[in-house]
Amino acid sequence: MSDKITKTDAQWREQLSDLAYKVTRKHGTERAFTHDDFPKEAGVFTCVCCDAPLFEQATKFESGTGWPSFYQPLDPEMVGEKDDRSFFMRRTEVHCNRCEAHLGHVFPDGPAPTGLRYCINGVALKFEPE
Repeated sequence: MSDKITKTDAQWREQLSDLAYKVTRKHGTERAFTHDDFPKEAGVFTCVCCDAPLFEQATKFESGTGWPSFYQPLDPEMVGEKDDRSFFMRRTEVHCNRCEAHLGHVFPDGPAPTGLRYCINGVALKFEPE
C-alpha cells in the first residue's frame, strides 16, 4: 500500500466537489441511480480523493441497487472495513485505506466467486481506462 495521505478539512473541500466531499469525508451517501454511468471498457476504478486503485472493471456487476457494485477489491489491502451502526442498522463500511475516504458498504449477498457486494458511491470513484 502507498503512503497514507492526510489533508486538512479545508484542503479536502478545495479538492472535491460538494457531493464528493459530503460522501467521502463526512460518510454521506449519494442518491441511488445518480453516479453509475461509468464506461464499460477495461480499466480500474480509483479513489476520487487520492487516486488509489480500488476495483477492476472485470469485478463490477449489475446489482440493481443504483450504486456501482463489485464482488472484490483490486487489492484487499487498499480497502478497509469498519463496523457501522448508524441508522439503527449494523453494516460494514468500506473506506480507502490510503486516505480514509468513505466509499460505501460491503454486504454478503454478491455473486460468485466471493459472495460479496461492495456497494460503492459512484461519486467516490474515478475510472481510468486500461
